[in-house]
Amino acid sequence: MAGPPPKKPQTPPVPLDGTDLAILAALVEDGRMTNAALAARAGVAESTCAYRVRALRETGVLAGIKARIDPEALGRPLRAIIKVRLGSHSRELVHNLYDRLVKLPGVLTVFHVGGDDDFLLHVAVAGPEALRDLILEHVTVHPMVRQTETQLVFEVREGRGVLPG
Repeated sequence: MAGPPPKKPQTPPVPLDGTDLAILAALVEDGRMTNAALAARAGVAESTCAYRVRALRETGVLAGIKARIDPEALGRPLRAIIKVRLGSHSRELVHNLYDRLVKLPGVLTVFHVGGDDDFLLHVAVAGPEALRDLILEHVTVHPMVRQTETQLVFEVREGRGVLPG
């Protein structure tokens, strides 16, 4: 069994200039943008743009570019937040459960949180029965799970993000 993931060292924020911020803003808007289009948008030469993107990746500022998939288009129109409260908090067991939760089908995001709850799962499923089955067959079966509470999601909007604007 794998132990808990290594802790990330706390690093100071990477200083970004206007060009870096313009590149990041353009990539947030359209991650498939070509280097030529990205350079034109940021107002720099293509070689400079390619260098800047590489530097942003190497410093960890640009962690990746992912496709956003519409769960409804794949037959999973019902979204919910499942709050999970644990009865015990052994570090190894918590990390083991976390690893299992992120691998569940239909789980979009898992947050390990402080407060009354321990995990928040954002899920997309086909309907109420699938939601019930996900909870009963994959979440509450873990002995350390003491309680769950489910909230239906009516609408999702993306936030502004972390870039200054």
